[in-house]
Amino acid sequence: MSQTVEGGEGLAPGVHEEGTPEVAHRATGYSWYVLGVLVIVYVLNFVDRNIISILAEDIKADLGIRDDQIGFLYGTAFGVFYALFGIPLGKLADSWHRVRLMTAGLAIWSLMTALSGFAKNFAMLSVARVGVGIGEATASPSAYSLISDWFPKKMRATALAIYSSGLYIGGGVSLLIGGKIVEWWNEAYPVDAPLGLAGWQAAFIIVGLPGLVLACLVFTLREPLRGQSEGIVSPPVKDPFRGFFRELIAVIPPFTLIGAAQAGGRGIALNVLGGVVIGLICVGMALVTDNYVQWGAIGVGYYAIYSWATTLKRRDAPTFGLIWGTPAFLTTILGYGMVAFMSYAASFWAAPYAIRILEEAPATAGWWIGGPGAVAGFLGIIIGGRVADWLRQSNPAGRLITVAFGLVAAAPPLFVMFTTNDPTTFYVAAFLQSLFGSSALGGAAATTQDLVLPRMRGTATATFFLATTLVGLALGPYMAGQVSTMSGSLSTGGLSLLAAVPIGLILLFIAYRTVPEAERTVVARARAAGEEI
Repeated sequence: MSQTVEGGEGLAPGVHEEGTPEVAHRATGYSWYVLGVLVIVYVLNFVDRNIISILAEDIKADLGIRDDQIGFLYGTAFGVFYALFGIPLGKLADSWHRVRLMTAGLAIWSLMTALSGFAKNFAMLSVARVGVGIGEATASPSAYSLISDWFPKKMRATALAIYSSGLYIGGGVSLLIGGKIVEWWNEAYPVDAPLGLAGWQAAFIIVGLPGLVLACLVFTLREPLRGQSEGIVSPPVKDPFRGFFRELIAVIPPFTLIGAAQAGGRGIALNVLGGVVIGLICVGMALVTDNYVQWGAIGVGYYAIYSWATTLKRRDAPTFGLIWGTPAFLTTILGYGMVAFMSYAASFWAAPYAIRILEEAPATAGWWIGGPGAVAGFLGIIIGGRVADWLRQSNPAGRLITVAFGLVAAAPPLFVMFTTNDPTTFYVAAFLQSLFGSSALGGAAATTQDLVLPRMRGTATATFFLATTLVGLALGPYMAGQVSTMSGSLSTGGLSLLAAVPIGLILLFIAYRTVPEAERTVVARARAAGEEI
């Protein structure tokens, strides 16, 4: 094995002496080691992202903010910028050293999590959450692409499900340790706390700093040959950062007008028209909800995605065709987006509901939601991934059955969660909601990877996370908080999430009917769009 990986470090496994790629048929021991490290990274990703849930009641009391603002901090402030920067960073993951990219991102989001502990008001905490979102946008595009190269196609849903289990483990761990840290800190320092920090501030700092150490371990991972698992090797990109900055300009307003101008007057007109339509919708929503920060951020996010998609069509027709031009891809990610809509909101508002409505102590709520939730999420996502791979063997669209199951089966436990007054019933329902909802992710993620070429996987992953963030994360937790604020009932806010079920089922039905043909014609459609294969 003499060929060197892109970036100039390490050997490229799966390559013959003459430099031709060998299709991987099994995972090696090192493949599993890499996966293990990536799972730890993803666990920390969600600890830093989700810890605000168990801290929400203390943050509200200290900063004097409402439920809809808490939903904004958890979902929108993080999610919009996670989604926007995920696009250029996904492009960078498709063209640069993925290990280095993940190392830098991990260091950034860990530092911003620690800095959240020094926030003194809503604005400062919002800025810190934006920074966490930008840093975390490096993780999954890099990880999905790495895993797709370290594992053969037949194991992809399982491997991605194992990686994605970090979502639920991290979410659970964040509740476990967050509640304990706050309780310990407040008892140890009822007055004159070090640096004047409250318990919730100390929690942010304590969970943020370990990521800086983990970044050193991530830096030691080997970079595989891109496309080695399928024998479709993409040559190294000579100037990877040119594509990154091009995508950055295409997606960050007002620089989006520069990209639109490259298509002439018609391009500018379409861009402005799209911006006006999106702006009017968001202004209308802001007037109805009296929340201009939320809908201003959503408007920026959706306009940026619109601008990026229109410029991508001109700059990279094959990638645009296999992602935005493929109904199977779009309905898959939007269908899973409805699962994320419910799951993100249910997991976030579970702790505040237990503390506020059931009058549970933060440490108790963190223990009984976080611990079982982590186990449920891990089991659900692993079993769901395995079942998805099994169904895929006899049915090209079989993985989508697990996505639909995750949507439908999670609805009854969610209903029980936000209607019960009994803590035990609540904790059991939260366990089942996490178990069923988590089963959908592996199948959805693997389906998106199967619908694109290897060089497009980072961009495809970033697009997949647009649905989970701009639909699921940015709207789900906020909507529950907004309904809670308007109705005065957190129970009503939680129940409003059930609206996602019928919408998601329609989208997944369309995906189920269209995925087989879309996957069968991936190479042919890419060639027809100008791809040289």
